[in-house]
Amino acid sequence: MSEQPLLSVVNLTKHFPVRGGLFLRTVGHVHAVDDVSFEVRRGETLGLVGESGCGKSTVGKALLRLYEATAGAVFFEGEDITQMNRKRLRALRKDIQIIFQDPFESLNARHTVGKILAEPFVIHKVGTPNERQHRVEQLLERVGLDASASNRFPHEFSGGQRQRIGIARAIALEPKLIVCDEAVSALDVSVQSQVINLLLDLQREMNLALIFIAHDLAVVKHISDRIAVMYLGEIVETETAQEIYAAPKHPYTQALLSAIPIPDPTIRRQRQILSGDVPSPITPPSGCRFHTRCSHATATCRNRKPTREQIDANTSIACHHWEQIQAEQAA
Repeated sequence: MSEQPLLSVVNLTKHFPVRGGLFLRTVGHVHAVDDVSFEVRRGETLGLVGESGCGKSTVGKALLRLYEATAGAVFFEGEDITQMNRKRLRALRKDIQIIFQDPFESLNARHTVGKILAEPFVIHKVGTPNERQHRVEQLLERVGLDASASNRFPHEFSGGQRQRIGIARAIALEPKLIVCDEAVSALDVSVQSQVINLLLDLQREMNLALIFIAHDLAVVKHISDRIAVMYLGEIVETETAQEIYAAPKHPYTQALLSAIPIPDPTIRRQRQILSGDVPSPITPPSGCRFHTRCSHATATCRNRKPTREQIDANTSIACHHWEQIQAEQAA
């Protein structure tokens, strides 16, 4: 019998109201996330990728109920997070944490690093003051910083060091799942690799599951076991990292991967340029949402929404013609 997933997301939907007029009535909705489903296993890294504005970060925040879901369910170890009361949700915070994109904005500038890192222990009533101070020093050393950093303020550190502090705060209560919301996108390339290697080391030590949200496909490939590709609020393809880079099936995934630079001037990759702009999430297209930019689109694509087909345990795709496209490209 296969192991129960640590996290199961079932038909997650999040719409934001658009208000207008004199009395600010609701005149529409932004379809940020629509009918998204996926699973994360213990110790696994799921990469969540797509263009800016596709709903990646909204998914991550909805998982932790930083946004309340419009519909759907999020099961963590079999329990629906969306139905938890405040007391149970607070207890769950020990098991699910988040690392935010901006390591400066996510840290309280008025508090010392020691106070920031001690806060999870204070909230969850873990240890005495002396024990908490010792745990803070251990956390700092664990993420590659000196224990004396606990007396300094966030503005005294570089961006990479601040993100290490954010990681230390996320692992303080030894969670089982961490959502990394564009956790390295604000860092220099050289620092990105250091932070990613730190995350991988911590994952091995703690058997952490990670949801790694990013738009940099090269970074996602390095850290992910499986990858889910989002377009305009929907997941269009999931696959193992190795397979999705070797043989992407969805036309949108193929276009994304064709844009990755190859560090070898002797190799030429045929770039697939998408026509037009991303449609408005307030009035998403009928049928397949990608049909307005897809060179393979037919009347079926315009009129009927594709069902995400589960091909095997790791692979799913939402495209009416993916098999035909694969056959044409192989010919």
